[in-house]
Amino acid sequence: MSGRAPRPAEESAKLRQKEELSRRIKEQKIVVDELSNLKKNRKVYRQQPNSNIFFLVDRTETLSQCKNTLDELKKAHQEIENSEKTKIKK
Repeated sequence: MSGRAPRPAEESAKLRQKEELSRRIKEQKIVVDELSNLKKNRKVYRQQPNSNIFFLVDRTETLSQCKNTLDELKKAHQEIENSEKTKIKK
């Protein structure tokens, strides 16, 4: 039974997950680009989740965190791509 094709609901869920991941990657690329193009003396603020409160943060630390997040998102996207390729080969 495992040799059967995935159900349409499973395929659409995977497609939505892949699209969401692609969207987050694009957003994260923009954030990294904006942070890396800032002048050295500019201030960076981070918004608290689910509030309108902002806190001053270190620019270089924030840039590093954003790059790490981008790398993790790219890795997850690559894993999805690889799993799709292996399913096609089977």
